[in-house]
Amino acid sequence: MAKLHAGMVAGGTCFMALEQTAGKGQRGRTWIVEPGVNITMTTVLQPPVYERFLYSAVMALACYDFIKGFGINEVSVKWPNDIYIGDRKAAGILIENIQQGTHWQWAVAGTGINLNQLEFPADLSRAISVAQATGRQHDLISSARILHLHILRRNEWAKVASAAEIMNEYNTVLYRRNESVRLKKDAAVFSTVIKEVTASGELITYDTMERRFTVGEVEFIG
Repeated sequence: MAKLHAGMVAGGTCFMALEQTAGKGQRGRTWIVEPGVNITMTTVLQPPVYERFLYSAVMALACYDFIKGFGINEVSVKWPNDIYIGDRKAAGILIENIQQGTHWQWAVAGTGINLNQLEFPADLSRAISVAQATGRQHDLISSARILHLHILRRNEWAKVASAAEIMNEYNTVLYRRNESVRLKKDAAVFSTVIKEVTASGELITYDTMERRFTVGEVEFIG
């Protein structure tokens, strides 16, 4: 990060860690990975879009493309930007934003992909890796390079795509879309049907009425 502030890092630069001891997830959670078997990567990019959630959607689509490239079925994007295989989490994204005055100068996108891990801790029982889904191990470095290419390609695509086009692709692969799910808000648990996500990141659901939730406002229960 210091090199970025000093102007020593160009857009598109990628950093990869073979071991991560203090990985961060969404809303202060810890991202734990087994050393040397998963992709833990940070890409520095100049945001091609004006809405911050739109860029989160672009990154989610890049990771979706990457995992689909292994020929895996039932890949989806769980709001806001986790990648699922079936009902299990295969990847997560955390984006840190760097401002210069009022200008959004850089997006530092951290990506964690469960690539070759075969066993997960009990508290991560709903995690899954690409290796588990495909039944074989994959070369870590070449896979990371492919992921980086997907990120760069989606970044270029987002420069010419409209917000509606980006969100249409995102919502097309949205986890549990048009299905009833159980959500928790504060102490209340309720059933509702997922409709879509807006360009500002609101989750829209419907049951007896239409509901809108911001990122972090509700938790998926099932």
